[in-house]
Amino acid sequence: MRAVAALVAGRECEDVAAIFGVSLKAVDQWWAKWQAGGREALVMRPRGKPVGVHQVLGEAEQAAVRQAVLDHTPSGLGLSGQLWTRGLIGELIFKLYRVRFTEPGVGKYLKRWGLTFQRPDKRAVEQDPEAVRIWREETWPAIRARAKAENAEVLFADQVGIRSDQATGRTWGAKGQTPVVHRTGNRFSVNAMSAISARGRMHFMVFTESFDAKVTCRFLARLVGNFDRKAHLVVDRHSAHRSKAVRAWLADHEDQVELHFLPSYSPELNPDELVNADLKRSLPHTHRARNQTELAAETRRFFHRRQRQPGIVRGYFGGRHVCYVIDE
Repeated sequence: MRAVAALVAGRECEDVAAIFGVSLKAVDQWWAKWQAGGREALVMRPRGKPVGVHQVLGEAEQAAVRQAVLDHTPSGLGLSGQLWTRGLIGELIFKLYRVRFTEPGVGKYLKRWGLTFQRPDKRAVEQDPEAVRIWREETWPAIRARAKAENAEVLFADQVGIRSDQATGRTWGAKGQTPVVHRTGNRFSVNAMSAISARGRMHFMVFTESFDAKVTCRFLARLVGNFDRKAHLVVDRHSAHRSKAVRAWLADHEDQVELHFLPSYSPELNPDELVNADLKRSLPHTHRARNQTELAAETRRFFHRRQRQPGIVRGYFGGRHVCYVIDE
């Protein structure tokens, strides 16, 4: 651009080449482009081969492999395993097109296709997709509409067990030297039940006995004691929730609380499952409990802390699979 500007101003080609330290041939070419196409003709063009030229797999073949990876597991296509690796994708390509790829070569295609290496979500094979669809599109909107008409509170509840020998998590250490965390060799556990609302409220109960109908009734009694209006409680289909004792208790308190059941084998639809995951991630970073009493105290501290953090409680409803709760 600057060389052409000098030529337009009346400089000789030899002088321009000397000033800018380029060959006379380059100056002549620039001047010819300028005369033929103006400024646009001098815009820098990408160098080298265009992306995709001379690739072993054509666009249609690449699209077929990408869709196969997204829609199927390796075992579903006659390969071994349930999770895709670069090696297995290379085997799939060879099976389909008789072309061998190295793992780095497969990785380049995966990057080009916009695929990343991720931890997959788990789904029970017993889950009924139609029941999940009905819950999302019909049952839950009806519950929300009823609660709004009754000026009632809607909460999601779940129970969780915490063991003394649960995974420690990760920490920093010297390369090649695994850090050591000292903890008791005794095995003990506590249980907890919690309920959360999209408004940021949390209610909980920590207990040491097994989870059964008696515990469920005790939790429901504590829950309704915190409300001056009716509560709609969404829970899973645990046998304790559907027991005769719980049904009898609910019949005596039908103006205070009502239970609604999620589809079977669908924990991902319950935001309170994220509370359980948060609890199990947080406990290893606190003081390691040496007995059941200390473990129960640590669990209570976690729930008390979250009760003072309504923003975090509301954040549980922003998960990819539970955001339907707050989406109008």
